[in-house]
Amino acid sequence: MSGLFFYFYSMDSNKKLGLIGRNISYSFSKKFFENKFQKLMLKGYSYNIYDLTEINEVDDIFSVPGLLGFNVTIPYKEKIIDYLDNLSDEAEKIGAVNCVLIENGKKTGYNTDAFGFEKTLLLHKKDHQNSAIILGKGGAAKAVKYVLDKHNIPSLTVSRNTEINYENLNKETVEKHKIIIQCTPVGTFPNIDDCLEFPFDGITKDHLVIDLIYNPSYTQFIIKASEKGAKTVNGYYMLEQQAEKAWEIWNFQKK
Repeated sequence: MSGLFFYFYSMDSNKKLGLIGRNISYSFSKKFFENKFQKLMLKGYSYNIYDLTEINEVDDIFSVPGLLGFNVTIPYKEKIIDYLDNLSDEAEKIGAVNCVLIENGKKTGYNTDAFGFEKTLLLHKKDHQNSAIILGKGGAAKAVKYVLDKHNIPSLTVSRNTEINYENLNKETVEKHKIIIQCTPVGTFPNIDDCLEFPFDGITKDHLVIDLIYNPSYTQFIIKASEKGAKTVNGYYMLEQQAEKAWEIWNFQKK
């Protein structure tokens, strides 16, 4: 659909989009979508940051006039589900939502993280990288596991309270799993000096290390993995791709 069509379609409309999360002033989403509105000459669109202390505050967001939908980030990707009317098949299987479409009063949850991560994984994965360690078990980690399962890549989830956790994960286990995906917020701006406890000595030049954080571009986790010779990727491309998928849902999903 052309930018010209969007321009005429939206001139007399007031379509609002946004992002809900907690402590999200650093988010890339507002600038990304405002740049998109400008590029497509969409004068009737706006994108707002909704920083919520608790998830129940989302009820106030749903009452915002002209709200077309919103993105969802930490820590509400799972909690938002109780406030929705429907889930896409993918979101239901994953158990997490990062995109909400509001249409005719109905609120439907989608997961575009899976789309973004899949694009990232397939762009960088080599044939010998055939098993993975997922660090974290929140909403983003669930989307990552969904994609790995889809591509028949066995994975081990490591978190604070899993059988294998940050304290007992060893070098040998890391050596065996050539894909490492860091899905926690540890190291996100402004806490850029923070880093997960991890046996980096198990990382080799045969590893692919993906950190879903995009701000900063190089987390301590990425830096330490890179020092061991691994191929390292941050979360920016995934973020960009999931945002494009969300845009598609908001604008083209309607019957």
